[in-house]
Amino acid sequence: DLSLDYLAKAKIMVVQNIEREDVEFISRTLGCQPVASLDHFTADKLGHADLAQDEMVAGGGHIVRITGVNAKNTVTVLLRASNNLMLDETERSLHDALCVVRCLVKRRQLLPGGGAVEAELSLRLNEWARTLPGVQQLCVRMYAEALELIPYTLAENAGLSPLEIVTDLKLKHAQGEKLVGINVRQGCVSSMVDINVLQPLLVSSSAVKLATEAVMMILKIDDIVMCR
Repeated sequence: DLSLDYLAKAKIMVVQNIEREDVEFISRTLGCQPVASLDHFTADKLGHADLAQDEMVAGGGHIVRITGVNAKNTVTVLLRASNNLMLDETERSLHDALCVVRCLVKRRQLLPGGGAVEAELSLRLNEWARTLPGVQQLCVRMYAEALELIPYTLAENAGLSPLEIVTDLKLKHAQGEKLVGINVRQGCVSSMVDINVLQPLLVSSSAVKLATEAVMMILKIDDIVMCR
């Protein structure tokens, strides 16, 4: 408390109780370096900002607003909600949205959503499986069948009849309508491009790749040792 009093008299603002995960972000934004001891506190460790001020927000909370920093690619989003559950859900939604933007920046290609990609992959894999002999054919067919679970689950979560919807979806793709997916609002299958239901290519390719790697890792296990 005595040190805070001396700093206040010197008109130096002190911000306490900063989360450890935020220290790196703040340091990168201000261009400063964290210092654990006064012996290492030198001028080259300092950052720069035009203004740092304590502001009150509705509800009696306080925030420290820092403006005029050199970092041009930094932004802070203030999230508020009525309770912690809603706040966590809002944070997850924002994180998902930012991840979608990140995927589009890394690979600027889109695919139809609504299970259209998985239905088309399943159809093509089944066609390829017919040209393979023996066990290889069975493996590819099971892979194709596993992909059908995604539109099946999507229809089930939307309160639709999974068997009827997935059957219609497979029929449309067999007829060459590659853009058709599950329209959960109208309870039918339709073109996903027409209703702007799209997803980044990187999301679909990463999901298929990671799922395949997980299965391959499990298949490499030839024995299980039980222990207590």
